[in-house]
Amino acid sequence: MKKFISAKEIVARYHLSYQKVNRYADAGLLRIVFKKGNTRLFNRQQVCKRIKQISSLSREGYSLRLIRKKLIGI
Repeated sequence: MKKFISAKEIVARYHLSYQKVNRYADAGLLRIVFKKGNTRLFNRQQVCKRIKQISSLSREGYSLRLIRKKLIGI
């Protein structure tokens, strides 16, 4: 299994919009491990865990700002 996942793969696998992936990355919820040209790569295990956490908190009614505060303390 590959260690990294691209934003494009996240969109396909987790049924998220590309804009939502960007929003999560910009908010610091998904950490970019490195960039390869125009492709941003993320740690596959961290993404899986974070997407589950974000989805769960979002279903509970938390805003992205509160989710960020809850998950990374900022």
